[in-house]
Amino acid sequence: MLTAIIDYESGNLHSAEKAFQRMAHEMDAGEVVVTSDADVVARADRLVLPGDGAFPACATELRGHKGIYDAMVEAVEQKGRPFLGICVGMQLMATTGHEYSETPGIGWIGGDVVKITPTDGSLKVPHMGWNNLVIDNDHAIFDGIKSGDHTYFVHSYQFQVRNAAERLAHVEYGGDVTAVIGRDTMVGMQFHPEKSQDVGLRMIGNFLRWTP
Repeated sequence: MLTAIIDYESGNLHSAEKAFQRMAHEMDAGEVVVTSDADVVARADRLVLPGDGAFPACATELRGHKGIYDAMVEAVEQKGRPFLGICVGMQLMATTGHEYSETPGIGWIGGDVVKITPTDGSLKVPHMGWNNLVIDNDHAIFDGIKSGDHTYFVHSYQFQVRNAAERLAHVEYGGDVTAVIGRDTMVGMQFHPEKSQDVGLRMIGNFLRWTP
């Protein structure tokens, strides 16, 4: 089995690469590679799309790597390959991003990415640090995970999901903030699983064994 972490020049992928490689080794789950090669993306069994920075810049970079983008879309939409979006990689699954300017997302999960506006004025933005997951809908990604488990966040914008069934988990931060989304063969995490210690590693392992 080959898992491809897509490199489209939008973030430091070293820690994600090491975490996925560690779990793949422990689970005998095949090879994990970081790649900017469209042919590798096309033949991969699983795809991971990270992302750091602003939504418009990440969207522009991803679409600017046309071969990678087209191979990824075909793999997910036509071949049904399991897909994981992380941080801005999750946000790019949305219909539209509203950071700085209105920017089209991939459109896999209906919704908008908007500024976090906590009802509690003492809460700072960005939402940074550990927070407790609240699981909204059962999913294989949560095997061995329960509400109250901690994951690590760094973000100023949140994914407002239109279909409640596609919001798998949230956290409380002056209101609900989407933490995990998913449908069909796609899942996304707003937090960084590679920085979320045992809980994050468990979820990476769950993705590597997931057979939707």
